[in-house]
Amino acid sequence: MYDNLGGQAGLPRQQTSAQQPNPFGNVFQGAGPGIIQSGLGAYGERILGSGSEYVQSNISKYFSDPQYYFQVNEQYVRNKLKVILLPFLHRGHWTRIAEQVGGKLSYKPPIYDINAPDLYIPLMAFGTYVVLAGFAMGIHGKFSPEALTLQFSKGLIGWFFQILLLKASVYFLGSGESPLLDIVAYGGYAFVGISISVLARIAWSYSYYGVLIWTCLCMGILLVKTLKRVLFAPARSYDKDTSKYHYFLLCVALAQFPLFFWLGYISV
Repeated sequence: MYDNLGGQAGLPRQQTSAQQPNPFGNVFQGAGPGIIQSGLGAYGERILGSGSEYVQSNISKYFSDPQYYFQVNEQYVRNKLKVILLPFLHRGHWTRIAEQVGGKLSYKPPIYDINAPDLYIPLMAFGTYVVLAGFAMGIHGKFSPEALTLQFSKGLIGWFFQILLLKASVYFLGSGESPLLDIVAYGGYAFVGISISVLARIAWSYSYYGVLIWTCLCMGILLVKTLKRVLFAPARSYDKDTSKYHYFLLCVALAQFPLFFWLGYISV
């Protein structure tokens, strides 16, 4: 009887406590996830928004628009190769064509401006240089994956040295920040002449040094003309002493000779 009554007396108390409604339950279940989700969403948008602006600002400052450098066509490539290999025959101006886009000053892409830098020609010329180097090794029976990899690394080091040379000149002369891809493009044009020199060595070894000197001289003229009109123009406007600019331009042109001879040499 006692157990029976105890059980009957305890049962209603357990049911009452279990079924007692929680006045805050619906509030936290309904509003809590919504508040947390909206708060995290706003915070995430703020972080992503600021991060995106930071990345875009740095890309535009140092790298510009990568797609800009590949807006080329067949006519541009043909005319640009003429400028690279025969720069003294270029009768037009050497300055880039500027335009206003969204209230900001920008330059027309290579397809509309022969003086604009591009990355299509440097990359294709670099690939051609590596292929011709491997072909030259194969003709003399010295081809191997290790040798080709070494030549590939040698080309990258030479390109990197060219970039450092141009970047250091721009920085020392105080002409402001230039997009890094501009410097990469200008430095990569050297592989056009180097590839032609390697091809001349394959076709007729006696013509190698003559072609190498010629292409090296043309590259020096191209860099002097381009840098003088494009990269050093802002610095010259604030400095009346232009003698140091001419000396640096001369050093850049003379530096092409050891660079061309080093990259053009293939151990065959």
